[in-house]
Amino acid sequence: MSKAKTGCALISLAVLAAMGISGCADPQQNRMTFFVTSVGSGKGADLGGLAGADQHCQSLAQAVGAGNRTWRAYLSTASTATTPGINAIDRIGRGPWQNAKGVVVATDIENLHGANNLTKQTILTEKGAVVNGRGDTPNTHDMLTGSQRNGLAYPAGTDLTCGNYTMSGADGAVQMGHSDRQGLTDDDVARSWNSSHASRGGCSQPALVSTGGAGLFYCFAAN
Repeated sequence: MSKAKTGCALISLAVLAAMGISGCADPQQNRMTFFVTSVGSGKGADLGGLAGADQHCQSLAQAVGAGNRTWRAYLSTASTATTPGINAIDRIGRGPWQNAKGVVVATDIENLHGANNLTKQTILTEKGAVVNGRGDTPNTHDMLTGSQRNGLAYPAGTDLTCGNYTMSGADGAVQMGHSDRQGLTDDDVARSWNSSHASRGGCSQPALVSTGGAGLFYCFAAN
């Protein structure tokens, strides 16, 4: 048994509870600063807005012992009549970021949107699991981002965010990337982790599933 686990085992559950800790977290996951949500909202692209998406990231991180950081969803928002759009690239800190196994996926913002280390094998959930991709059943590689490949929001007048992540019906669309870096063609668009194509048939859970998704999205530690 490792020293970390031995020390953890010596602490009573009562003491852990008093500290606000539900159990002995994996030390490697404590260092995690990037993951894909293991589950979505269940309501398609309706995540409860940007705040709801951030809270989903925070809750999943907390469940695996990595809630001591400020987590942000990698999502851009569309401009409205009263507010400008928000860029995903501006929400997630400066890096570096590593997955639940301790593998660095990007060293900084520029690397993240350039020659990064994001692959099917490194884009893991908060539990350290590989996300199903092309050829798997079911394929869930479509990740909600609402973003262009450079991490910026789309220009004013273009809503590829399903109403800033509040819609779950037949209307609207959300831009998505491929977590396995594979698509129907072998080109930069199909290989894009953050901006491959928009949802087809709306913003509902069935619409996302039909195109190869499950309403999952990326989470980054911003601090």
